[in-house]
Amino acid sequence: QKILEKYHDRFTLQWEGVIGNMCAPSQAEWERLLTNCSAFLFYGMERFMSHVLLNWLVAMNIPKCRLVILLDLVRSQQSYQRITKSDIHKSCLRIALERPTETAMLLSLTGVGSVIATQWYTSLEENAERLETLFENLLSFGKTTGQTVHVLQK
Repeated sequence: QKILEKYHDRFTLQWEGVIGNMCAPSQAEWERLLTNCSAFLFYGMERFMSHVLLNWLVAMNIPKCRLVILLDLVRSQQSYQRITKSDIHKSCLRIALERPTETAMLLSLTGVGSVIATQWYTSLEENAERLETLFENLLSFGKTTGQTVHVLQK
């Protein structure tokens, strides 16, 4: 929340979404947010693809979304229990499609221009640092996504 407030003035007037524990977005809400944005940020627990329906995502056409930032792969006891219960009903192939590389490929196939994503499990604090670095470089310094990813890799 602090990071969003810090960079609030640099966002467009059309900034919208779901923040915090307000509610879990429905599939219709995910679709509305993804199809009506030029950039999409997911900052949450577990795998992004565990929150959306695969069949729904692959049928989407979202070329207006030029950038997707996935700061996911954070695990807590509660999120681990949720994901474990969910994964029981999925095939090994379906779970494999939720991995970072596969998620980036699926988003690219729907028309997303660029995907920035974490590749391994991390903490909320580490993702907060990544978000701060992303916003600082993209919004304050005006760097490209490639330049910003390069900064993150250091």
